[in-house]
Amino acid sequence: MSSQAINSSVTLATRPFSMDKLNGGQKLAIHYFTVAMILFIAQLLFGLLAGMQYLMPDFLYNTLDFNVNRMVHINAMIVWMLYGFIGSIYWFLEDESGVEIVGLKLGKIAFWVLTVAVTIVVLVYLLVQTGSGTERSIWLINEGREYIEAPRWADIGIVAVMLVFFYNVAATFSKGKWSGIAGVLTLDLIALAGLYIAGMFYTTNISVDQYWWWWVIHLWVEATWEVLVGCIMAWSLMTLLGVRRKIVQTWLYIEVALMFGSGILGLGHHYFWIGTPEYWLTIGGFFSALEPIPLVAMVVHSIYDSGVHHFKTRNHPAFAWIIAHAFGNFFGAGVWGFMHTLPQINLYTHGTQWSASHGHLAFFGAYATINIAFFYLAVQKMRDDCWMGGNMPDNGWKWKAAMVLLNLGVVGMTVALLIAGYEQSFIERAVEGSSWGGYFAAQSHPWFIQAMTWRMVFGVMTFIGGILLFWDLLTIGKTEPRTAEVASQ
Repeated sequence: MSSQAINSSVTLATRPFSMDKLNGGQKLAIHYFTVAMILFIAQLLFGLLAGMQYLMPDFLYNTLDFNVNRMVHINAMIVWMLYGFIGSIYWFLEDESGVEIVGLKLGKIAFWVLTVAVTIVVLVYLLVQTGSGTERSIWLINEGREYIEAPRWADIGIVAVMLVFFYNVAATFSKGKWSGIAGVLTLDLIALAGLYIAGMFYTTNISVDQYWWWWVIHLWVEATWEVLVGCIMAWSLMTLLGVRRKIVQTWLYIEVALMFGSGILGLGHHYFWIGTPEYWLTIGGFFSALEPIPLVAMVVHSIYDSGVHHFKTRNHPAFAWIIAHAFGNFFGAGVWGFMHTLPQINLYTHGTQWSASHGHLAFFGAYATINIAFFYLAVQKMRDDCWMGGNMPDNGWKWKAAMVLLNLGVVGMTVALLIAGYEQSFIERAVEGSSWGGYFAAQSHPWFIQAMTWRMVFGVMTFIGGILLFWDLLTIGKTEPRTAEVASQ
């Protein structure tokens, strides 16, 4: 963007954070973004503790055991990303619909209910940790299901909050104007609330229980979240680059078609070894890892379109994180996912650090990056639409360094975990035949220990990047005198 395109008529000594120019939905979104960043830092911290316990098993033993640190690490990741998505949608809801949000007071109550519930659940994880394995424990302490350990009362609360969120969105669009983004978003929110219910009932048959459990772990996270990200991505590209609406909506429709055409059937790659029929081997192996393609194409097509129409962007950090999303989603969710979901390969790799390698890159690349991009969009408006491009007072070194540290850290952990997973697949499965002896032989092998040591090194790098990101979000644009123009659509 040329210097002529910058309105520098406003010269300020500092630009304090201000809510004056935010609409009701954007003010609520700031609350969601704030909690999201706090949970993001907590996720990184507990991930470091769990990583340290791989190398030093006695570290914090009987105080914060590995299972507790890992549980908080994973659940904090799920919840902070969900907070980011909800905040992002509240952020653009009034602009997209053209009217004030319907039931905003109810939405504010839902935010506080969710936040109090999350706080209580985390405290129970840390202080109580385990129960007697009775129905009371399932309702009040821990449901015992990996990745969705929240007690039953919290599950019900999450669904209730999602239903309030759905009401806010659907009623607002019904009162205002509908668009392609509005239609896709509203339908997706039905699935966001509905699919979570699949993990809220108990069966005595472990195969049946795992079958429905994967509906939450895969379809709730990988399908409905992917469509949410598509809606958020579409709106942010129009805002940042002035991309034509018909381009982003076309790719959004393709994303929905692929989600229904391949995402649901791709769920079958989780059914290989839980006692389900053999036909899932073929279905699950063939239909995996196609969902990220439309989102990558949306970004590529949007950049091309904005270039044809004299490319300009008003927020370099947000745009850079969107580019990171395109690469991270494609490689993390697509390439890294597909390379171990064929049943002939997964026979050796399932249950190893190979899966963790895919999970780290996929969740960061597909979800964390787009949330961070929206954080920068929000900060820019709170700084009275300050210029956030080149030639900033500090040259933007903090956001650039944070981006480098976070991306290098996550990629480094991904590669280290991949090496550890390869070693496990070779020793545990190929040589020792999936025996307990093979498991312990692999865990104590020098290759595994070296790989997990490097995972720890890159984990520290990621944590430093997260702290720097937090610092930058609090300070960027504070001393910037220039005001950025709005990208034309």
